[in-house]
Amino acid sequence: MKIKKNKQGLSVNQMAKLGRKYQSGFSLVEVFVALIIGLVIFAGVLSVFVGMRTTTSETSSYGELQENGRFAISVLTDDLLRQDFWGDYIGFVDLSRISSTLAAPVGECVGGGINNGTFPLAVGHFRTLWGETATSAKILSGCREDAKIGSDILQLKRVVSTPLALTAGDVAPAGNYYFVSNMNTGVIFSAGIVPNIEGSQVWEYQHHIYYVREETHGSNTVPVLMQGRLANTLSFAPIIDGIELVRFEYGVDMETDPTDPGYGIVNAYIPATSMTDELWNNAASRIISVKVYVLARSILEDKKYTNTNTYKLGNLTYTVNDNYRRLLFSSTVTLYNAGMDIW
Repeated sequence: MKIKKNKQGLSVNQMAKLGRKYQSGFSLVEVFVALIIGLVIFAGVLSVFVGMRTTTSETSSYGELQENGRFAISVLTDDLLRQDFWGDYIGFVDLSRISSTLAAPVGECVGGGINNGTFPLAVGHFRTLWGETATSAKILSGCREDAKIGSDILQLKRVVSTPLALTAGDVAPAGNYYFVSNMNTGVIFSAGIVPNIEGSQVWEYQHHIYYVREETHGSNTVPVLMQGRLANTLSFAPIIDGIELVRFEYGVDMETDPTDPGYGIVNAYIPATSMTDELWNNAASRIISVKVYVLARSILEDKKYTNTNTYKLGNLTYTVNDNYRRLLFSSTVTLYNAGMDIW
């Protein structure tokens, strides 16, 4: 049998053996080079992933701060804008023109002054706007014992802006207090028959209180903005997480003569710690605007971030050294009802 050979004189079997020898695989150097190239590529991809994850976490944290802070500013400014709104009634709310024989509601909270409960008394100026800075956890004559020290308390009394579809003789539903009035007089009453006042409308009566407390969630402490709200009782509930401090400065107009060029202009913004009984009572001045400061704090710590910033909330300088992110918000609210003149 004749065996075929190639031009070099090799048989088929010899060429097959030679091919198997040359196809034996990569050398050790080639393997290491491939591994190094793969590790470099993997490290680059991992670095991009970690960077994107960190950026996403930071963006999410700041987004949460923005949302909480803006919501808190919105709630407080909206309430202040409606401060001292009494429907059709014009003038000061006191028992010489306003009738009220109601007892204090369950859960009553009394602020500073001799006439600063939910309903007006026969003695002293009835304070529809009042605030203080918490110097202890016990505030408002002890009705709350969980306030964050250094944060402000705000107390407002007014009626809800939209009148109810009730007239004299109708039965007001249970669960709220009401104010029926015309321009000259009014009655604060609870559920039941609507008093008969000529040319009157009926509004829901409201007493709001705001302050900050701290809540423990596992091993973490979360500051929250609390709201007290009058229904059939005066009850409190957390409304916004992550609000570390609220602060108010009250814009006072010292000019009481409407013909004076300086009338209706803020002469000074005064913190609650410097407000006097005379200023709260509008005796020789008027509170016509309020500056609102809100410091929002992240819910959770970020151990990769250190916050050593100083925040300025009006006259308060607040310095921190921890791992929480924060954003400071502020707004100035004109109290249109307090500054409105009657001609």
